[in-house]
Amino acid sequence: MPGRNHAKLWIGAAVLLIAVVAVACALLPSGFALAAVSDIVGALLMFSALVAFARNGFASQGRIRLFWMLQAAGWALWFSDQMVWVTWDLILQKKVPAMYPADALLFLAGAPMLAGLLLRPHLQPSERSTRLGILDFLLLLLWWLYVYITFVMCWQYVSPDEDLYNRNFDVLAATGTIVLTAVLVVFWRQSSGRWKKFYACFCGAVVFNGIIFYTLNRAIEKNVYYTGSWYDLPYWASFAIFTTVALYGEGLVPSPQSSADEAYSSWMANLAMTAVLSLPVMAAFALLDDRLPLPAAHFRVLITLATMFLMAFLLFMKHYRLYQELKRANIVLEEASLTDPLTGLRNRRYFSATIEADVSHTLRSYADNHDPHTRDLVFYLIDADDFKEVNDHYGHDAGDKVLLEMSRRLGSSIRHSDVLVRWGGEEFLIVSRYTDRSEAELLAARVLASIADTPFYVTNPDEAIFRTCSLGWAAFPWLTNSPDAVDYEQVLSLADRGLNQAKRMGKNRAVGILPASGRLVPTTIEGPYCDRLQVDTFAIAGPSHPTMLTQPID
Repeated sequence: MPGRNHAKLWIGAAVLLIAVVAVACALLPSGFALAAVSDIVGALLMFSALVAFARNGFASQGRIRLFWMLQAAGWALWFSDQMVWVTWDLILQKKVPAMYPADALLFLAGAPMLAGLLLRPHLQPSERSTRLGILDFLLLLLWWLYVYITFVMCWQYVSPDEDLYNRNFDVLAATGTIVLTAVLVVFWRQSSGRWKKFYACFCGAVVFNGIIFYTLNRAIEKNVYYTGSWYDLPYWASFAIFTTVALYGEGLVPSPQSSADEAYSSWMANLAMTAVLSLPVMAAFALLDDRLPLPAAHFRVLITLATMFLMAFLLFMKHYRLYQELKRANIVLEEASLTDPLTGLRNRRYFSATIEADVSHTLRSYADNHDPHTRDLVFYLIDADDFKEVNDHYGHDAGDKVLLEMSRRLGSSIRHSDVLVRWGGEEFLIVSRYTDRSEAELLAARVLASIADTPFYVTNPDEAIFRTCSLGWAAFPWLTNSPDAVDYEQVLSLADRGLNQAKRMGKNRAVGILPASGRLVPTTIEGPYCDRLQVDTFAIAGPSHPTMLTQPID
C-alpha cells in the first residue's frame, strides 16, 4: 500500500507539471518566460522517467536489472538533449541551429531502449542464449549506427544539405519507432499477466510519443514551432506516460525460458547476419548512384569498410565463443561417456580407452629394466557378496546407496595412481599401476577390510547392514621373463577366475593368481586361451561378523 500511494503521488506530480505547461501555453505570450516554463517542465518530466526506470533497475537483479538500466540510459540521452535546448533557450537565448550535433542524442536514445527490450526481460534465458544474444545485438546496433552516419551525418558534415538531412532523420526516427513498436507487440503476444499489460502500456506510450515527435519535427522544419507552443504539451505528456509505465513495471520478475523460446536466438542471429550482408550492397549503391555527390559517395564507402571491419571482429568473437562452447560441450560429453552415472567412477569405456597406454608403459618399464617395485600392473576384480539380498530386503534405492558407499570405500583404499572402475552391476575393477606384484595381497586385504569392517546405513541411523565382497587379482605381465607373451585381456580373465574361485571358497575373501613358481604346490586351472594352466593361488580371508544382513546399533 505505501508503494502504491508513492506511485500515485509521483503520477500526480507529473500531471500537475503538465497542467502548468497548459496554463503557460494559454496565458503567456511567446518569449523567454514561456520557453523557461516549457523547457524546465520538459526537463523535469524526462528526469522523472529517467529516475523511475533507474529505480526499478536498482531494485532488481540479473538480466531484468540490465533491461531497466538500458531504458534509463536511453532516457539519460534524451534528458541530455533537453538540457542542450535549455542551454540555447534560457542561457544563450538563441534558436537551436539546424542540423545541430545534439540531434544524434535523440537518435541514439532509442538504441539502449531497444537493446533492453531485445533482452526479453519477461523471460529468464539460458546462459548460452545470453552470451550469444549480446554479440548479435552488438552487430545490429553497429549496423543501426552505420545507417545513421551514412544517411544522416553524411548530409550534415560531408555534403551539407538541410532538406536531405531532415528527411533522412525523420525517416530513421520513424523507422526506429516502428521497430520498437513491433518488438513490443511481439512480446505482448508472447507474455502473460502483468508483463502483458506492461508491454501494452509501453507500446501505447511509444506510439503516442512517436506520432508527437514526428509532428513536432515537421513543425520545426517548417519554422512554425517555438518553445512553449502547443506542440510541447502532448510531447511533455508522453514523458509523463513513460513515467507511469515505469512505475507500473515495478516488481516484475521473469519467468523461465521454454525450449520453444530458443528459436528467438536463431532469429536474432539471422537478422544480424542479414545486416552484415547488407553492407556490400549499400557500398555498391553508393558507388553506382550518379545523383550522389562524389564526397558523399567516398564517405559512405569508407564508413562501410570501417563498419565491415568492426563487424568482422564481432563475428570473430561470436565464432570464437561458439567454438569454446562446443569445446566445453564435447569435454562434458566425453567425460559423461567415460563416467558411471550412479557412482561417478570411471566406466568400462574409460578402461578400454586408457588400458593400452598403461600396458605400453609397463612393457617399456620391463624392457628398460626399471625398478621392480614400480613396474607391474595388477588387476583386481571385486564383486559385492549376495548383493541381491540388499535389493530384496530394502529395495533398489538402498542397493544404490550401498554401491555408492562401496565405491567411496574402495576409492579410499587405493592410491592416487590407481584407477577404480565400475565394471558392471555390483562389480568393480581396480587397475593398480606402478606397483609390485609381490605386495598385491596388501591392497587386497585393505579392500576386504574397507568393505567388511564398517556397517552400511541404508534405511535409518539406527539400523545397519554388514556387507562383504569377494576379489580376484592377477598381475601383468603374466610372465616377467617374457612380458609380451600374454596380453592384458588374458591376465584380466585370470583375475576373473580368481574372483570365481573366491566365491566358491565361501566369499568374503581374495584370491590371487600368479604363474607357478615351483615354491608352492601349483593349481591346474582352465586357461583362457589354452587347455590347462599351472598357477599359484593366494587366498586371503576377510573380516567376519556374527550377522551379515542386519545389525542393530546400540
